[in-house]
This record gives sequence, C-alpha cells and structure tokens, in this order.
Amino acid sequence: MKRLEETHMLLNNKVALITGGGRGIGREIAVIFARNGADIVICDLNTADIDETNRQVEAHQRKALAITCDISCLCEVEQAIKKALDKFKKIDILINNAGITKDNLLLRMTESDWDKVIAVNLKGVFNCTKVISRLMLKQKSGKIVNISSIIGIRGNAGQANYAASKAGIIGFTKSIARELASRGINVNAIAPGFIETGMTAKLSDEIRERMLKEIPLAKFGTTADVAKLALFLASEESNYITGQVIQIDGGMAM
Repeated sequence: MKRLEETHMLLNNKVALITGGGRGIGREIAVIFARNGADIVICDLNTADIDETNRQVEAHQRKALAITCDISCLCEVEQAIKKALDKFKKIDILINNAGITKDNLLLRMTESDWDKVIAVNLKGVFNCTKVISRLMLKQKSGKIVNISSIIGIRGNAGQANYAASKAGIIGFTKSIARELASRGINVNAIAPGFIETGMTAKLSDEIRERMLKEIPLAKFGTTADVAKLALFLASEESNYITGQVIQIDGGMAM
C-alpha cells in the first residue's frame, strides 16, 4: 500500500518557503513537500546544508531556490522574499522551522545566550510571518505552520530561553490565526517532543534514557513524523483547522 502523501499530489504547484530548511526537520519537510508537487524556497545560514536540500528537492523534479539568510534580521528576510518572488512569483506556504539552542541554568545563562535564542526562534518567526503574510493577504489564501516544541508547553530546566521562545511561538500562532482567518489564511503550530535530529544527537546517553522513560510510546520520533504532520497542515486537507497547537511527542506531554 502506498503512503498517503504518494496517493495524490497534496501540494501540486504550490510554493513553500521553509526556514531552517538545510537539515533535520526542515530538510525532511522540504523533501516531502517536493514529493507532493511543491516548489521549495530553502532558507538557512549554512550554505552546504541548503545546497544538499536543494539537490534532494530537485531529485523529485521540482524547482528549488536556496537562500542564505539570517531570519533574525528583518532586512535579510525582506531580501530573501524578494528573491523568492523574482523566481516563483508567489508563496503559498510558510514553514517557520528555524531554531537554535544555547542551554544553561538561569544563573549561568548569559544575556547573549538569551537574546540570540529569542532573536532566531521567536523574532525570526515574527519577521518571516510579517513579510509573507502581506503576500498571502493579497492572494486571500495561505498556510503558515510554526514549529514550536513541547518544551514551550511544559518547560525544561536549563532551557529557559528556548522554552520562552517556543511558548512565544504558541501565543503568536493563536494571535495571528485570529488576525488572518477572515482572509482564508490558516495558521497552526506543531509542538514536537523528542525527535531524532542532529541537535538531539548531541545529548548524553543518560539524558536520552531518562527522556525515553517519559514517553508512553517508548520510542523517539523521527523527522518524517513531523514532516507528515506539516504536510497535512499545509494542504487543503486541513482547511478547517486554524490556531491549533498539535503535539507530536509519543504522549510525552499529555
């Protein structure tokens, strides 16, 4: 039996912009979107990473545009969107996925650690949504999917900056969903739990074992798990869903 996304093109001829699309969850989303008929704009800071995602997208016979961009800077976001429009003329889907961590206990966390995480994880979502929502308002359609985290729901010791940024994304999602709903724009958030990525691979075996015990399904998630949910939220299958935060965590934060 074929997978759901292979039975028909859920995003045929759509254009999706994905931040943090160079690797991990972002790359997985880019590839599954391309497999479903979308052309992809890949925004990331690492040129080698976005070039590889670009190659994988084009392997599915879809167009790709790789842009090196610091989303914490509004002017860079505006320039990136201009490049995307020059090539594709429209943007139908925005995936706000880019994120970083700079973990430490509160008393050891520097002001720079706080500011950088908030700037990328939260301000970056504001910057990209602000610019692209203007286009979607003119089109009277669009799908915005913000990647939050269960850490933004339940918190985590040593991640006050990250938790605050991801909780902020949840509040932002609900507010913008209310603002844009009347113009046919859906805004939702995904809150992943422990997903196997390069970021989580850096954790010690002790931490991984402790976290596994907290997951009722007794396994870690994959980037494909998150990408398939993003595909659903970016497609017409989710047209009556907006302002929601969907946890994909194996039951970790139920």
